[in-house]
Amino acid sequence: MTRYVMVADLRRCVGCQTCTAACKEGNGTPPGVQWRRVLDLESGTYPDVRRVFVPVGCQHCANPPCLEVCPSTATRQRPDGIVTIDYDLCIGCSYCIMACPYDARSLVDRAVYAFGDAPTPAEAARARHQTSGVATKCTFCAKRIDAGVARGLVPGKDPEATPLCVNSCISGALSFGDIDDPAGPVAGLLAENQWFRMHESEGTEPGFYYIWDKGTL
Repeated sequence: MTRYVMVADLRRCVGCQTCTAACKEGNGTPPGVQWRRVLDLESGTYPDVRRVFVPVGCQHCANPPCLEVCPSTATRQRPDGIVTIDYDLCIGCSYCIMACPYDARSLVDRAVYAFGDAPTPAEAARARHQTSGVATKCTFCAKRIDAGVARGLVPGKDPEATPLCVNSCISGALSFGDIDDPAGPVAGLLAENQWFRMHESEGTEPGFYYIWDKGTL
């Protein structure tokens, strides 16, 4: 089995938002829509206080609640764990948005541009009009992965088959790969470090892991 997951090393993330910018540029999301975000949080108690930066987005859950509530079957789950949306089937009901505990989905009713009512040349070049009026979210750059795999490339190792946010991370905080591959880029990280997943109590089994310290629990 192949199960693609993402790993964020919170010790390395510097909050630069480069992953956010790379995702927005590569996917052409409209103003106000960010499939990859980085939360700026504060931890500790005065005077021992520090900032923690946490990348968030679709967690590509093994048990996605968004899939359960979708009345049109637009939300689907691939055998490799990636959760997708079929824009041709989505009716824009927003049930999935309300069901997602990670605030990872967005919906815009019409085309929105950064400056006025007309797109800039860059916006026009990467416009995706089929995403108006439907739910959208991070796809783990599924088309990029599929194209790379078809060429014999390995997601997480070869940049051409790896999500844009991972490729752009200047501090190496983001990693991606098949968690079932013991020789892959993520299995070793998770085996050697302490990690957690968001809202595990919801039973979603997220495919996004957060490393916070070395060693095992």
